[in-house]
Amino acid sequence: MDEKTVTLTVNGKQSTLRIDPRTLLLQALREKLGLTGSHQGCDTAQCGACTVHVDGRAVKSCSILALQVDGRSITTIEGLATGDELHPVQAAFRECHGLQCGFCTPGMVMSAVALLADNPKPTEAEIREHLDGNICRCTGYQNIVKAVQHAAATTA
Repeated sequence: MDEKTVTLTVNGKQSTLRIDPRTLLLQALREKLGLTGSHQGCDTAQCGACTVHVDGRAVKSCSILALQVDGRSITTIEGLATGDELHPVQAAFRECHGLQCGFCTPGMVMSAVALLADNPKPTEAEIREHLDGNICRCTGYQNIVKAVQHAAATTA
């Protein structure tokens, strides 16, 4: 199959890639750009470990072709922190012990950031509903919810 050219602005840096047209955004990020924070979990867009932002909106990067986001702005977990300063949601996950093995954490954080951008003061029920598309097999979600609540309180 003939390769195609795609131009993405990822974490503020523009990159032009030659890719197979069947390349998923997740594959382009991990294999072409070396951004391995987004994880490949289920391959069916069920677990949310691959969540990134496309033009500020949370998207499961295993469910979208890289060609579909040509010319758009992508933010990955690597793009949230400012230098050594963690994003408030990342800091809240650390402070509230919102992770155990860490595999789902990048997707959870990216989903939580998107939630707080749309709804800066979510209720516990709204947090749980929003994170419903992200699966964690270790934590039982309680500390993840606490982390999102803490981030909301500290950024309000």
